[in-house]
Amino acid sequence: MSDLEKAKNLLKRNNFSLVIVRNGRVLFRTNAPGIRGLLTAVDKMGGKMRGSSVADKIIGEAAAQLCAYSHVREAYAVTLSRCGKEVLEKNDVRYEYKDLVPHVLNMQKTDLCPFEKIVAGSSSPQEAFERLKRATSIVLG
Repeated sequence: MSDLEKAKNLLKRNNFSLVIVRNGRVLFRTNAPGIRGLLTAVDKMGGKMRGSSVADKIIGEAAAQLCAYSHVREAYAVTLSRCGKEVLEKNDVRYEYKDLVPHVLNMQKTDLCPFEKIVAGSSSPQEAFERLKRATSIVLG
């Protein structure tokens, strides 16, 4: 079973929000909502995510930028946004998805997700990561 298949299976069977697998080993898994889990994984694991496979419930532009920043090899999203798809393609991250949507919305579904707004216009995955880290440092500690 490939790393991506293993990550997808764990995501679906155990109702995780995020699973990261590399070389058959689960590096990270969480039920944390939104982008918090991926941002925490990137912050704590750093270069250990290089070449990994990520399965996430939702990948928008912010999550795609984090995948690119971490040099993830491949990603699966239950829901993928068009902007997220473009970022993955631009950064040579192989991807699969169940549903493609125009945008990732906030929890109330009244506006864009605030994290999508934070990374909008970023010139690189590095810049997107720095913006996200600055914006969430109070939340994540």
